[in-house]
Amino acid sequence: MKRTNIGGQAVIEGVMMRGKQIYAMAVRNPDGGITVEKKEVSGLGKKSLFRLPVFRGISAFWDSLVMGTKILMRSAEIAGEDWAEEELSPFEQFLQDKLGDKINDILIYFSVCLSLVLGMGLFFLLPVWLGSFFKTFVPVWALGIIEGLLRIAIFLLYMFLISRTKEIKRVFQYHGAEHKTINCFESEQELTVENVRPCTRLHKRCGTSFLVFVMLISMVVFFFVRTDAILLRLVTRILLVPFIAGVSYEVIRWAGNSESRLVQIVSYPGFCLQKLTTAEPDDSQIECAIAAMKGVLEDEPE
Repeated sequence: MKRTNIGGQAVIEGVMMRGKQIYAMAVRNPDGGITVEKKEVSGLGKKSLFRLPVFRGISAFWDSLVMGTKILMRSAEIAGEDWAEEELSPFEQFLQDKLGDKINDILIYFSVCLSLVLGMGLFFLLPVWLGSFFKTFVPVWALGIIEGLLRIAIFLLYMFLISRTKEIKRVFQYHGAEHKTINCFESEQELTVENVRPCTRLHKRCGTSFLVFVMLISMVVFFFVRTDAILLRLVTRILLVPFIAGVSYEVIRWAGNSESRLVQIVSYPGFCLQKLTTAEPDDSQIECAIAAMKGVLEDEPE
């Protein structure tokens, strides 16, 4: 298998592939064609501090949130989604007049921060609150395990519910097309629909697997942070999230570069969840993934 640093993300009616220096996004437009756009990769990862182990995981997590939000909004515009063409409200028009072109960046960072707050509340603070009801029945050390199990249960329920919606199902199909295309490239086959179609839609470096590692590693870390004071538990959970994200990134980076038996074992939970977050794509979706991959390879031949 050929090793590559190219990763990707499903977007609205398309796929984004990211290399070291540039990323390419291929989206199916309303005319039925494929629009490909390329941009330079930027963010915290360019800073020397965030090239160090663990720190690079923190930067990768933040950069993926910011860039992911940008390309989702842009892909919706290209795909001709109705919400992307809606008229501005009076308040939105006021902000547009006052801030000009800066409004888009402000909205993106606001969306990212709001997503982080909601994610922290749902997957980290809510399990702490629910777990506190058990503190009179179990020892302090067991609270971390109960909290971790609750976190995993909430996460799985959330993923199951969103996978039932029609729009997300199409995104999951593009997610599958992204994985199949990367697997085809790594197996050193020509990037054609016929070659990509039979490839597996599971991949060790998937963001879904990263989230699974976050859940499991957080359970281990919080096992050693023992206190039954709910306020202190809430604060420590928030403060330790960047560290957990950084460690999880190092684990998935290691897993992506090894074929050992241990890697197969630790990757298995992520593979199981990927069966939910990816779906078999049709040929038109595979074509978008191939176009995005070729867009990166034109500038970064590996």
